[in-house]
Amino acid sequence: MDGGPRVPEQRRPGSGSEESTALRFSVLGPVRAWRGPVSLPTGSPQQRALLAALLLREGRTATAGELIDALWGDDPPSQALAAVRTYASRLRKVLDAGVLVSESGGYAVRGLPEGALDVAEVQDLATEAEKAKSAGDLCRARELLGRALALWDGEPLAGLPGPYAEAQRVRLEEWRLQLLESRLDMDLEQGCHAEAVSELTALTAAHPLRERLRELLMLALYRSGRQAEALAVYADTRRLLADELGVDPRPGLRELQNRILQADPGLAEPSAPAAETVTAPVRPHQLPATVPDFTGRVSFVSELSDVLASAEGRVMAVSALAGIGGVGKTTLAVHVAHQARSTFPDGQLYVDLQGAGSRAAEPETVLGAFLRALGTADSAIPDSLEERSALYRSALDGRRVLVLLDNARDAAQVRPLLPGMEGCAALVTSRVRMVDLAGAHLIDLDVMSPEEALQLFTKIVGAERVAAERESALDVVAACGFLPLAIRIAASRLAARRTWTVSVLAAKLADERRRLDELQAGDLAVKATFELGYGQLEPAQKRAFRLLGLADGPDISLAAAAAVLDLPVEETEDLLESLVDTSLVESAAPGRYRYHDLVRLYARACAERDEWPPSEPAAALSRLLDFYLATVSGVYLIERPGDRLVDHLERAEYPGLVFSDRHTAQDWLYAEAVSLLACVRQAARTGTLRRAVDVLWAAIDLAESGTNSKEYEAMAALLRTTAREAADPRTEARALTLLAFVHHISGSRFDVALQEAEQATELATQVDDPLTGCWSSNISGVVALYQNRHEEGAAHFTRAIESFRVLGDRPGEASALCNLSRIHLATSRTASAVALAQQGTAMYDDMGHDLRGANGRYALGLALTQSGQLSEATECLNQALRVFRDSRQRLWEGMTLFRLAELDLAARRPAQAAVNAEAALTLLRGIGGEWRRGNVLTVLGRGLDGIGQPGRARVCWREALDLFETLGAPEADEVRGLLTPTAAA
Repeated sequence: MDGGPRVPEQRRPGSGSEESTALRFSVLGPVRAWRGPVSLPTGSPQQRALLAALLLREGRTATAGELIDALWGDDPPSQALAAVRTYASRLRKVLDAGVLVSESGGYAVRGLPEGALDVAEVQDLATEAEKAKSAGDLCRARELLGRALALWDGEPLAGLPGPYAEAQRVRLEEWRLQLLESRLDMDLEQGCHAEAVSELTALTAAHPLRERLRELLMLALYRSGRQAEALAVYADTRRLLADELGVDPRPGLRELQNRILQADPGLAEPSAPAAETVTAPVRPHQLPATVPDFTGRVSFVSELSDVLASAEGRVMAVSALAGIGGVGKTTLAVHVAHQARSTFPDGQLYVDLQGAGSRAAEPETVLGAFLRALGTADSAIPDSLEERSALYRSALDGRRVLVLLDNARDAAQVRPLLPGMEGCAALVTSRVRMVDLAGAHLIDLDVMSPEEALQLFTKIVGAERVAAERESALDVVAACGFLPLAIRIAASRLAARRTWTVSVLAAKLADERRRLDELQAGDLAVKATFELGYGQLEPAQKRAFRLLGLADGPDISLAAAAAVLDLPVEETEDLLESLVDTSLVESAAPGRYRYHDLVRLYARACAERDEWPPSEPAAALSRLLDFYLATVSGVYLIERPGDRLVDHLERAEYPGLVFSDRHTAQDWLYAEAVSLLACVRQAARTGTLRRAVDVLWAAIDLAESGTNSKEYEAMAALLRTTAREAADPRTEARALTLLAFVHHISGSRFDVALQEAEQATELATQVDDPLTGCWSSNISGVVALYQNRHEEGAAHFTRAIESFRVLGDRPGEASALCNLSRIHLATSRTASAVALAQQGTAMYDDMGHDLRGANGRYALGLALTQSGQLSEATECLNQALRVFRDSRQRLWEGMTLFRLAELDLAARRPAQAAVNAEAALTLLRGIGGEWRRGNVLTVLGRGLDGIGQPGRARVCWREALDLFETLGAPEADEVRGLLTPTAAA
C-alpha cells in the first residue's frame, strides 16, 4: 500500500461513466469525499465538520443556527454565520451541482446515489445481516457484518471540532461495538470460540466496563475448555465494577457465571459447534451417484426400504449387508439410500471405510469429516474418539439423517459411527457378517440370478447387440460368475469397442484359466472377477496396472506414476485414463489416481505372477523412491539456496519435478506428504534404506511445520530400527538425527532428543558422515539451551559452527551462529548475542534464504528485545512472522507471536501482549509440546494481569505451573513466584 487514504468501493454498479464519476463520502474515519477514484479537497476541520453535519442529517435541512451550534457550541465566534456561508460556498464548488442546496435559511445535502455515504452502507448491511440471521443463515449474516465493520477506518469524524462531531463520534463508536458484539455472538454460535478468545481479550482490555464483551469472553473461554479462566473473568469484572462504579455485574453476567459453575450442558450445546445447525441446518447430501443401469435385487431393495421406512419411532434402524467383493453391496446400498432420501430430509452421510485394505479408516477421522459436513467448525471438534462420537450423536439429535458406512472392516470400526438417535438410520456394507453388531438387520448378498445378470449386461451393452447374440451374452455373464462388478467390467469393455461382437467377448472369456478362481470361495472369487477385466487389457495397460498397484499410499500422482512406469507423462496419462475406463483404476482428482483396495491386492498378485523380469517390481518402486528423492531435494533447495545437505544425499537415478517458485514447491510437498511418507515406509528395507532416510531428511519441513510430525516421527523410528537390524550405522545415524529433531521440536521430549543426538554424533563420527554430525551437534546444543545447560550448549554449537565451516555449509553455519546467540543471551552477554544473530542473519540474506532468514530474524529479535532495542526487535519479529505464515510453518508462526507478546510486555503494552499470546496459544494447539504451551500461558497471564484481569491471569499461571511441574522444568520456579501473594499484589 502507498499509505494514501482508502477509497471505498461502491456497492451498486451503474453505467460506466456514471460509476466512474459518482460522488462518495466517508465519515467512519477522517471525513473524505471522492468523485470516482479521485479524492476531493474538503477544506479546513471546521469546513469538514459542516460537511459531516449535513451528511449525517440524511437529506434533512440544517438551519444556520443549528450548524453554528454544531461547530462551536455555546461559544461561537462573532463571524460564525459568515464562516458557515463561506464553508458552504467552498463545498458547493467542489461537489456536483445540486448536491449542496440552500433552503429556508439553511443547507442540505441531497441527490446522492445509493451507497454514496459509508454510514448508509453500514446501515444497509446491518439490516441485511439481521434478515439473514432471522432466516437462519448465520454464515451470510457474519459475512455482512464483517463487511459493515470493515468500513470503519479509524476514529469516526477524526480530527473534527465541535460538540456535534464529539456526540456523533460517541454514537458511531457505540454502534460499531454493538455490531461487533453481534458478530462475535454469531462467531460463538458457529463454534468459533477458540478464535474469538484473542479478539475478545483485546476488546475487554480496551473497553473494560463493557459487560457484554466480558460475557462473550466468558462463554468463549468456557467452550474452549478453559472454565477456570472463564470464572476468573467474572471475578475480575465484579471487582472492577465495584471499584470503578460501585455496582454489581448485571443479571445476565451473574446467570452465566452460575451456569458455568453448574457445568450447564446448554452452554456446550449446538450454540457452540452446532449453533448454525440449529438456526440454519446444514443438510449434507454425500451419497455417491446411483448407477443409471441398476438392475434386479428387487427383494433386497424392498426389504431394506422397509427397514429404513421404520426408522421414525425407532431408536435407530441399522442394516448390514455382507458378501464377497464385487457382489454389488455398495451399488445396492447407494440405490436404496437414494430411494429413501425423502424419509431422511435432514441429510445423508457417506464414507468409504476402506475395511478391505491394510489401513482401514480410523473412526475418529471419519467422525471429524461427518461433524464438518453437519456444520461443526474445526475448532469445535474434540480430539478423542469418545468425545467426537458424543458430539456426533448430539449433532444428530432431533434430526432424521441416513448414514451409509461402506466397506467396513468389522463391527468395532462401525459402532462409534452409528447415529444412535431416533429417526436416524445406518446402512453398512462389509465383506464379513456383522453378527456382533447389536440390533442390526443382517442381509447376505449373493451373486445375481442369470436373468438379472443378463439384464445388467444388456443395459450396458445395448439391447440390439445382445438380442442378436443372446446365447453368447448368456455365456459372457456365466463366465463372469454372475458377479455384478465382473459383468460391468466386461460389458463396459464391449460397449467401448463397437467393432467387437458379443461372441468375440464370449470367446475371450471362455478360457477356463481365467475362471478357475471364480469357482473358489471367499476372496479368491473376487480375484477371478478382476481377472476378467485384466485379461482384456493390452500389454502396456497390463504392465501399468500391475506396477502402479505396487505403490503404497492412498493414491498416486501422474508424475509419480510416470516414474513407476518409466514412461513420459503423456503416455502414462493415456494408459491411466484407459484403465479408468475399465473401472480397474479410479480417478481420485485431476492428475491423481487410486485403486480400490481389492483391486490393488489383485494387481500385486498379477505382478508377482506375471511381471518379467522378476526384478521389475523392485525396479519400479526404486524409480518411485528416486522420483521422490529428486523432487523433495529440489523443494529443499528452493527453500534453502546454498544449503549443502543435498550434496550429501544418495544420488537419485530417476529425475524429479522442477519448480520455479517456493510456493509451488511447498504446495507439492504438502499435497504429496502422505504418499511420500508411504513410499518411505515401503522402502525401509535393505537396498533402498539409505535413499529412504534421505527422502525423509530432505522432507524435514513436514516435521518442522507440525502438519505431518507424527507420521514423520513414525517413519524415522522405523528407519532407525531397520537400519540397526541391517547393521547400517550411516542410515541409523541419520534416522537418529531426524528423530532427535522431531523430539526437540515437540517441546516435551528433550532427554530423548539429547540421547538420540549424541548417539547420532557418535555413529556419524564412526562412518565419517560429517554433515550428520553437524546436524546432531546443533540439535544437542538446542536441547542443552532449553535445559539451561549453557556451557554444554555453547560447546555443541561451537563444534557445529567449525564443522559446518569445514564442509562449506554456510546455511548450517548461520543456523549454529544464531543458536549460539541464544546461549549468549541466556548468559547475559547481550551485545555478543546481538552480534552473533546479526552475523547469522546476514549470511542467510546473502544466500537469498527467506525461510531460514526468518529463523535468523527470530533469534535477532530475541536478542534485540533483551538489549532494549524494542523498535528494531519488533521489525525483525514481524518480518519473521510474515515469512513463517507464508511458508505454512505453524510452529514457528506461533512461537514468533509468543516472542512478540514478550516484547509487548517489555514495551508496557499488556493488552497487545495478551492478544499475541492468545493467538500463539491457538496456533500451537496440538504442536510444540507442553513446555512451549507453559511458556505461552505464563506470558498470557502477565498480559492479562497488566490489563486488570488478575483472576484469569492466575488461572493461566496455575495451568503453566502444572505443566512445568509435570515436566520437571525449571520454569516452574518463576511461575510459583507469580502466584505468590506478593507477586500478585
